[in-house]
Amino acid sequence: MSVIYLLITISIFVAIGFFIAFVIAVKSGQYDDDYTPSVRMLFDDEISKTKKQNSEGRIQKRRSKREQTQ
Repeated sequence: MSVIYLLITISIFVAIGFFIAFVIAVKSGQYDDDYTPSVRMLFDDEISKTKKQNSEGRIQKRRSKREQTQ
């Protein structure tokens, strides 16, 4: 039974160690994404075109529904 207590305490210390390493990595900027914003501007036109097409399609659907009800 004492072995289980020993393994639990060791696993808790290991988990705390990983958590501290994660916090240090986040604070030092390890997970900052520097690549995506530079690539996003290349595809920005395609995204805005599809949004515009979707909004135009919605407007046409609303108009057709109004015409059907009248």
